[in-house]
This record gives sequence, structure tokens and C-alpha cells, in this order.
Amino acid sequence: MKNIAVIGAGTMGNGIAHVFAQNGFKVNLIDISEASLEKGVATITKNLDRMLSKEVISEADKINALANITTFTQLEAGVKNMDLVVEAATENLDLKLKIFKQLDAVTDAQTILATNTSSISITQIAAVTSRPEKVIGMHFMNPVPIMKLVEIIRGYSTSNEVTQLIMELSLKLGKTPTEVNDYPGFVANRILMPMINEAIETLYNGVAGVAEIDTVMKLGMAHPMGPLQLADFIGLDVCLSILNVMYDGFKNPKYAPCPLLVNMVTAKKLGVKSGEGFYDYSASRKAEKVAKSFIK
Repeated sequence: MKNIAVIGAGTMGNGIAHVFAQNGFKVNLIDISEASLEKGVATITKNLDRMLSKEVISEADKINALANITTFTQLEAGVKNMDLVVEAATENLDLKLKIFKQLDAVTDAQTILATNTSSISITQIAAVTSRPEKVIGMHFMNPVPIMKLVEIIRGYSTSNEVTQLIMELSLKLGKTPTEVNDYPGFVANRILMPMINEAIETLYNGVAGVAEIDTVMKLGMAHPMGPLQLADFIGLDVCLSILNVMYDGFKNPKYAPCPLLVNMVTAKKLGVKSGEGFYDYSASRKAEKVAKSFIK
């Protein structure tokens, strides 16, 4: 397995492409937007430069990694003769189903189709293809070049052979693959998102302020990042989407998104990506200044 296509040049897609390319795989990075592709490659270059400055890689490593990446704006051309396609588009069910229907029609029969979804059912995605045994979840963590974990999610029909291949492939990327079963939120987000939602509820109910909640979790629970800062980093729209998937999937009110989260997403206060969430990022991407909405 040497030829990999990655669909989506955003934060997760360019990170996945980076990791494959750095480890010697030929990568086709696909996005409908040429501007997004340029931005994605620029991000990969910047991250490689950072690794170079820290002497994690050599100049030759950087050159080879970038040489391994080819960009495409046409899906069919980008996935031709690929061994594996990793979809990393927006966390939207309808979009993912549309993409996988297309992939099933235009890829070789032996091509494995993976999704980087953080919460959507692999079984549901696989059901729109004629090869459900070759559909699997590869949930990378952000930032992809740094985080070691990959959740490997088996759909109802995913074969043992495909699961083993993807587990071994993840090891070749220097990652730690962990196999989980196909239930809403899988493991990472089934545990993480209710914690983030509860932190938002704690703020919403006036128990403590933004910085205070994050300080308690960082210093009291040894978390490297407070839950509200982490929500901003993930994207509040993404958090809301994942909570909605779990709420719809389990019909359990404990997964219902906090009204404050819903209102912030409606107001387009999405965190780092929009410049404001629970913190103000207008001057720095570090969570150093609480957003004015939460200052008494």
C-alpha cells in the first residue's frame, strides 16, 4: 500500500496528507477549491519547517515529503489507481454519503475507503457503497502530525483483513492505532464531548467564569488544556455537530447540546477559526484573553 488519496485540504486533511507524505507514501490531496489546496500545502510546508527548525527532520526529509504530494481539484482524477482513500471533508452526514457514493463509482474495486469522521456511523456510510467490507474509520487526532492516536472504527461489515491492514498502516505512520466499534462518538468523543458540554453548562449556569473553569481542569485534573479552550480549538460548530450525532443516535438527554453552545454557533462565534469563542483570538491564537461576552 503506497498510493494514498486524501479528500479535503482543511485542518485534518492537510495534516493526514502531511503524515503520509513524510513517511514515504505518494499522496494525492483533493479539494474542490484550488485556494484551499494552496493553503493546505502552505500549512504542510510551515509545519515541516517547524520540524526542521527543531531538528526533528532534515532538509532532505522536507523536500521529499513535499515531492510526495500532488494536488487535484477533480475527485475522479485524484482517486485513480489509489490503494486507500481517506475522506476528511466537513463533518456532515449528507456530504459524506455523497462523497462515498462517488468514490464507490470511480475507484478500483480493491481500493479501501476510509473516513476521518469523529462521530458519524461507519456502517451508515458503508451502506451507500457496494463494498461495505472495505469501508473503515480512521479518526486521526488534531494536530495530526503530533498526536499519536488513531481510532480505527470497524463498521458492521468491515472485514478482518481490512481492519488489520489499516492497523498495520497506522503503525507505519508512527501512530498508535486503537480499534473501537461503531457507536455514535466512538470512544474519544463519546467521553470528551459530554465533558466539554458540561463545562459549557457550568459556565451557562453561572457556577464559574471561563478562565476559572479551565484553570480547575488544568491544575486540578492535570489536563493540558481546559475544556472551553479545547472546544475553541476543535471548533464550536464541530462540537455541536458531534453532540447532535450522539443525541440523535442514543436519544439520551445527557448528550443534548447546551443552549449556550447552540447560540454561539448560531452567532458564528466558533472559536479559533472565527477569531472568537470562549476566548478572544484577535491578537493571538493562544487562549490568553477571555471573550468580552464572558467578562463581568
